[in-house]
Amino acid sequence: MAMTGPLAPWAPGMAEWLTRLGYTPRLVERHLQLAGGLSKFLHRRGLTASDLSQELIEQFAAARRAKNRSRRPTARSLSWLVDYLSDIGVATAPAALPVRSEQQVLIERYRDYLTVERGLVPDTAANYVPVVTLFLAAHPVRELHELSAADVSEFMTSQCRQVSTRGAERLATGLRSFLGFALVEGLISVSLVGAVPSVARWSGSTLPRGLTSTQVAALLSSCDRRRPLGRRDYAILLLLVRLGLRAAEVSALRLDDIDWRTGEIVVRGKGRTEERLPLPPDVGAAIAAYLRRGRPRRPEREVFLRACAPLRGLTPDGVSEVARAASERAGLGSFGSHRLRHTAGTQLLQAGASLPEVAEVLRHHTIATTAIYAKVDHLALRDLATPWPGGAR
Repeated sequence: MAMTGPLAPWAPGMAEWLTRLGYTPRLVERHLQLAGGLSKFLHRRGLTASDLSQELIEQFAAARRAKNRSRRPTARSLSWLVDYLSDIGVATAPAALPVRSEQQVLIERYRDYLTVERGLVPDTAANYVPVVTLFLAAHPVRELHELSAADVSEFMTSQCRQVSTRGAERLATGLRSFLGFALVEGLISVSLVGAVPSVARWSGSTLPRGLTSTQVAALLSSCDRRRPLGRRDYAILLLLVRLGLRAAEVSALRLDDIDWRTGEIVVRGKGRTEERLPLPPDVGAAIAAYLRRGRPRRPEREVFLRACAPLRGLTPDGVSEVARAASERAGLGSFGSHRLRHTAGTQLLQAGASLPEVAEVLRHHTIATTAIYAKVDHLALRDLATPWPGGAR
């Protein structure tokens, strides 16, 4: 059915846009039907495409849900249309944001500081935001100039009673980071980072939880490599378990980062670092199989793409979900990608690699971070054990 109303002139472009995003013809038709309904909605109100706003989209979606309970569209269902009309310059402000509070503005500036100045990836920066939100709830922005060391200590004391040791560590790290930002921004006049107490915890008190060789084999076997999705997931799991990459590093891997001639890949790690690692033959073969017989022919340069439209690069959360789904299929419980990073570390050590070599592969900044893996090499530790006094000789 032909589209009518103020959005009709752009219907062909909409179809082409959706197709480029990887939607199937059936889904393209469904999305165009929804856009056609929105076009009629605008026509009935005497509005044009340039009048499109987030409020109007919400009103349209609510009206459709009230009229037809079997299909319950949301404003998010039309996010592609907002992007398309903005891209071609038809809707200059289709999704006007509400007026932000002073606190929200400051948090956004802090997030930019973490990603631009400190070089943190967006997902890592997002982990600091809840801490700042909690702190600003107790100490509003306009009162920060009066902040004292006692206020900081009191906040930490009250909050640490409600969280675990790990949660308290995250709280302290996030608060120190924000107080450093506040000093740079001139929100406070003296450094209060030292007022954040350290969390008591024994260094290296936990063991890295790696998988056994049998469990790794079961994890990899859970991928159906006869299908494109299985080939993609198999290559991702091999990168995680053989090279110990982080989820964000797998997500950031681009086609230009693979040097097939030298057998190396460029890994973009924390703090915008770039390092070259050797590409093991089995990992390279798995990536090549996905590129040849699994990856859609797309202009995106990311190696690993989503399986469903819109076909874009896989996010770090998507990479971790690949590991989680595989662990559940293999009957190993449910865990994310970092468990496989631990597996890489323990397997390297058990294969005879030294701690500095393991640190180099895992790209640890200090050898102290890697030292925890020594505790899982029981055979090596046995030689260091002191005989029990009076025991058998």
